[in-house]
Amino acid sequence: GGQDTVGAVSSLSFRKVYMDYNATTPLEPAVIQAVTEAMQEAWGNPSSSYVAGQKAKDIINTARESLAKMIGGRPQDVVFTSGGTESNNLVIHSMVRCFHEHQTQRRDEVEQCSPEEGARPHFITCTVEHDSIRLPLEHLLEKQVAEVTFVPVSKVNGQVEVEDILAAVRPTTCLVTIMLANNETGVVMPVPEISQRIKALNQRRAASGLPRVFMHTDAAQALGKRRVDVEDLGVDFLTIVGHKFYGPRIGALYVRGVGKLTPLYPMLFGGGQERNFRPGTENTPMIAGLGKAAELVTENCDAYEAHMRDIRDYLEERLEAEFGKRIHLNSRFPGAERLPNTCNLSIQGSQLRGYMVLAQCRTLLASAGASCHSHLADRPSPVLLSCGIPVDVARNALRLSVGRSTTRSEVDLVVEDLKQAVAQLESQI
Repeated sequence: GGQDTVGAVSSLSFRKVYMDYNATTPLEPAVIQAVTEAMQEAWGNPSSSYVAGQKAKDIINTARESLAKMIGGRPQDVVFTSGGTESNNLVIHSMVRCFHEHQTQRRDEVEQCSPEEGARPHFITCTVEHDSIRLPLEHLLEKQVAEVTFVPVSKVNGQVEVEDILAAVRPTTCLVTIMLANNETGVVMPVPEISQRIKALNQRRAASGLPRVFMHTDAAQALGKRRVDVEDLGVDFLTIVGHKFYGPRIGALYVRGVGKLTPLYPMLFGGGQERNFRPGTENTPMIAGLGKAAELVTENCDAYEAHMRDIRDYLEERLEAEFGKRIHLNSRFPGAERLPNTCNLSIQGSQLRGYMVLAQCRTLLASAGASCHSHLADRPSPVLLSCGIPVDVARNALRLSVGRSTTRSEVDLVVEDLKQAVAQLESQI
């Protein structure tokens, strides 16, 4: 027991290594500076005509341009929101409204072919979406406001299959929403292929008076880790989340040809800001920070991506060298592309549950699954189970996600820490 007390004392001095960048990222110094300057100088109301107000308006316009540039869209198609959850909910609720408007219009024009009266809008999504997509859809389903198809992902590659999405389309389908990359496995979804097929389908639907199917992607995890371009993706809506790319905790929604090509119905009503799509006096400092974070991504995305991939690959190499056959890399799917920074792993052993291993770690800061689910410590991740990872493996899962500044020596510390944690747990039997 003597050694334990020494361990307890010295554990206070252990260096922490953060590997939970998929949960949130620190603010870049340049972002903090942009936020601070806006707080000091652009405190005026952006709708006012005096200097402090005009300064605020200029900052907001510049930020909108920076965001548009980051995703290859037009500034007028970017709407600022409080974050990813709001952006996702805004799209979903908007599509319910849009469906009913189309229904009413069709009833006024003709009787034939339009979905029958009292029809409910139908949504298509997949089984590994973030809660801010899954829960609003489940809520609409429960309230009998909408129908929803949750398409399972492939157990071979962790991706949703394009054919399965198309097979789920009904006459009442109004939206397909598929994340760009999964937050737990890092698997990149075939969004461009789905968009192309939906586009072709829409041409046929228009001919028979059926409502158009819109395409949304939640790009929270992909931004800042790989190139994201709305033209390549072919989407109508794209969700942007600042705190995943070293920006502040606000977000934005890209809407292709907002109000003209793509309808958007506000959830909030107020002072007319953001062209009425999202009223409320603009949060200038945070918008300034978001714009700066986007600028950094536009300039350095390839370098960020290369660095993170290098560190992540080194991490996996070291883990395999250290734990050999006992390690299962849950995020490696044949034929599927994945984010450059994400490593989901399990170390086999009945007493090596993910949360128990993390509790033993002195250096590593990471999560067992999605950080939003940390209260469900003992339950295996539904995302991993959906991807075909066996229950006893999924139970032991750890999600390590590296960042722009993670180093190889930090990886060495983490692997050593995991080794110590495993030894500690196994000595307790």
